[in-house]
Amino acid sequence: MTTPDDATPRPTPPPAWPAPGDGDAAPDPDSAWPPPGAPRPERVVAPWDWPSPEGGVSEGGDGDGPGNPAQDVPGWWIYRGAAEPHDGIDRLPAAPPWRSFTDGTPPDGLLERPAPGAADRRRAVRASRYQADREEIHLVNMALLLRRPLLVTGRPGLGKSTLAYSIARELQLGPVLRWSVTSRTTLQDGQYQYDAIGRLQDVGLHERAAAAHPSGEGGAHPELPDIGRYLRLGPLGTALLPWRVPRVLLIDEIDKSDVDFPSDLLHVFEEGEFTVPELARLHRPTAEVMTADDGGRVTLEHGRVSCHEFPLVILTSNEEREFPPAFLRRCIRLEIRRPDRRKLARLLAAHLPPADPAAAAVRDDLITTFLRKQDEEGADLANDQLLNAVQLARQIWDTPEGYELIAEHALRPLNEG
Repeated sequence: MTTPDDATPRPTPPPAWPAPGDGDAAPDPDSAWPPPGAPRPERVVAPWDWPSPEGGVSEGGDGDGPGNPAQDVPGWWIYRGAAEPHDGIDRLPAAPPWRSFTDGTPPDGLLERPAPGAADRRRAVRASRYQADREEIHLVNMALLLRRPLLVTGRPGLGKSTLAYSIARELQLGPVLRWSVTSRTTLQDGQYQYDAIGRLQDVGLHERAAAAHPSGEGGAHPELPDIGRYLRLGPLGTALLPWRVPRVLLIDEIDKSDVDFPSDLLHVFEEGEFTVPELARLHRPTAEVMTADDGGRVTLEHGRVSCHEFPLVILTSNEEREFPPAFLRRCIRLEIRRPDRRKLARLLAAHLPPADPAAAAVRDDLITTFLRKQDEEGADLANDQLLNAVQLARQIWDTPEGYELIAEHALRPLNEG
């Protein structure tokens, strides 16, 4: 293990890419896209164009990025992995006929995305630093265009859940609707929760009040409590409301679910709707219920929840189980791989303040240690462990003891007992 006192030369940082437009080679007319004379896609800032720790322009991540980081972003992209929010969702094409759920609801009957709360804004700040690779952006946009769920797999700590918040922030789709799955989770947990016991208790109080004040002695009887006070739509139910733009639904750690849970989701994913039986039995056509959004309320007709635009469903899995083929064929599948040196450097540059030459050398040493533990020792490490290590190094790196503390504890493998 190297220490700050070793004289071992550090690896030379990769050369910076030229800035966009500085010396780009002329395109071959036979291979250039778009063809000469055709309008070029809008130029946007993408992750591989962001400044690297060395002060140049960073390279693509994981070897899957573009051959030239200054190349144009494809015109069909809605989500771009961009640094700033934009209105690209307004360019989302109509759904394929087999995934269209539009039921003729007039535009004035559609729901507008809710404003984010304080917690949502904090998550958005963290999501703004997410480093999406080109392959990830491609697959997110495929899921958007096809209105299909995106199944994101990978080892813990690689940012699978953060991807959902990055999409919602950039496309301004409102707060993410998060549904954390356990072995006891059922489909109804995501659709709605009905507090039948609470309503029964309140009905009992109503009856006792009525008995204490017979008609004509105490005025009008108190009204029976409305069922909407006891019924709240869950994350799935809220996502399937008729929103003007699709909401982001994060179904987190679906691999922890009961074996039948993925199959239970299929019907709702295919139909884009469900009915709340407790409301359908009422003798009135509408009922106002609560939603999963803070303070949200919505009026349902005949207990029916039906989407206008299929939500962008992000399902995350730590690869602890396999899924049935019928479920997999309805998903776009994205595997988030372990980051390489370039992506780790981008991650640190996005989360931490600019480094002076000495601090940059420390960061490089820690990236080397991080990758050595992964590649040579088979260690499972999360990206945030590297962030913690670099943060600690600002205070305790100046002694061999501090180095050992960071290497052995801050970068302790997750698969080590």
